Amino acid sequence: MTKRIRKVTMLAVAGIAMLSACTQKEVTLQVETKYGVVEGIEEDGVKKFLGVPFAQAPVGELRWKAPQPVQAWEGVREAKAFGDDPMQPNIFGDMNFRGSGRSEDCLYLNIWTTAKTTGDRLPVLIYFNGGGLMAGSGSEPRYDGSSIAKEGVIGVTANYREGVFGFFAHPELTAASDYKGSGNYGFLDQVAAIKWVKENIAAFGGNPDRITIVGESAGSFSVSLLMCSPLSKDLIAGAMLSSGAEVLPYEPSTQADADAAGAALLKEAGIASLADAMAIDADSLQKLLPPRGMANVVLDGYFMSESADAVFEKGEQAQVPLLAGWNSLEAHPMQALQGQAPTVQNYKNVLKGQFGDMTDEIFEAYGITTDEDVMSQKGFNLVSDLFTGFPTWKACDYHVKNSSQPVYRYHYMHPRPQVSEKMGDMTGALAGGVREKTAEEKKAKQPDIAPGAVHSADIEYAMGTLDTNEFYDWQEEDYAISKLFLSYYANFCKTGNPNGEGLPKWSPITKENLDAAPVMIIDVESKEVASPEKENAYRTLEKFYKK
Repeated sequence: MTKRIRKVTMLAVAGIAMLSACTQKEVTLQVETKYGVVEGIEEDGVKKFLGVPFAQAPVGELRWKAPQPVQAWEGVREAKAFGDDPMQPNIFGDMNFRGSGRSEDCLYLNIWTTAKTTGDRLPVLIYFNGGGLMAGSGSEPRYDGSSIAKEGVIGVTANYREGVFGFFAHPELTAASDYKGSGNYGFLDQVAAIKWVKENIAAFGGNPDRITIVGESAGSFSVSLLMCSPLSKDLIAGAMLSSGAEVLPYEPSTQADADAAGAALLKEAGIASLADAMAIDADSLQKLLPPRGMANVVLDGYFMSESADAVFEKGEQAQVPLLAGWNSLEAHPMQALQGQAPTVQNYKNVLKGQFGDMTDEIFEAYGITTDEDVMSQKGFNLVSDLFTGFPTWKACDYHVKNSSQPVYRYHYMHPRPQVSEKMGDMTGALAGGVREKTAEEKKAKQPDIAPGAVHSADIEYAMGTLDTNEFYDWQEEDYAISKLFLSYYANFCKTGNPNGEGLPKWSPITKENLDAAPVMIIDVESKEVASPEKENAYRTLEKFYKK
């Protein structure tokens, strides 16, 4: 009897294996999505499907409307070149794009995969670009998914509407929408991209149940919201924040306030009505309504009904592993000092308008007591935390306290190397490119290396894309750090845990170790540290913001 049962069991298992093998399909350069067949290209062992539409073009009557599902096509659609980049002025002149142009017709995503069959079920990484919600594109070389694809993770980048095209609210738009809201179109584009990947990535050899989202700067702020939105939080298996989260001290806008601001914006630009704005071509509209800084998320009752802080505090965010961090020089004290001498008193004076009677307490918490401290890592930490460090820390803090999922935090320290000699009198710029040196910089003749890892400097390292940026003289240590960082990213996408063979051990933050949280220092000598004094500094800022 036992032998018969064993035989039947073995036959059943064999049958399931045969059925599974039969249902698997080879992943070729032609892939059938739910909307039609796309044909990509292969380079260096990586299949690339570029410029794949994930929503209808938001043009004409679809301008300032939630993204609409892609319309199916017949035949084979070429996916061998990037689609148009989102509309945007040259805010960051050093941003480098590979799209065919800039237009409102920009809702395209890009896929890099090494899967052989649909049975491979590889984990997926979706990267949302930075750029202040004003600029950027999934076509930027620094986000290229080739390297992470070679690590066994399908890389995806997705455009979303920027500036006035993605984040404009108006009373008439609110009244006309199905959900009685407006202003979050760029965020809704991101949701649509995740949904498209969820529906279609299996055909590219991916696992729709193993999607991790990541973003840097504005993309990181976006990911924190996507963790909280009811439209997206159940679609992901993991999240990574790189320099930013839309929690304290950042606050959302009410729909009424956003509507009023949009109406005032049209009036200020001399546009008589929403109908007139709809009739203006994209180039002209962008000149009339240029971006004014990173937009706040709108509590539209659809994408978000309450602040991310409220969602995190109630533990209603995506219950997934979180990896998050920021750079050592996200901002510089001289930006705050605006030409004044870098003394403690001057530093306090410029921040007293913000901190008021807590100024001395905050400076003490950061250990800034001498003039020398102002231009040290202590001084960098304070101004960097005011920009991105503190909200990223707070998102981690919320997630540790209000989820059962692991949280891994890092601090990226390594400066970019010298600008390549072939660049001449150029110096590093914010988006990874270069700009011409000022007369003062030329006169100084100092090495063109920042005293820390500036905002956005981590991207090429984490994504393994150093070679896409020809502006810097990359050294062996840069490639070693990039290999480490990329390995952490890939491992996290695969298992929700960045650790792996040969990598420095990275412990998660828990409720028990919050006061001395383990943090991975990523640098030439990467290591895990615990710094209670830094946790005290964050708690002091938290005390200020919650007053």
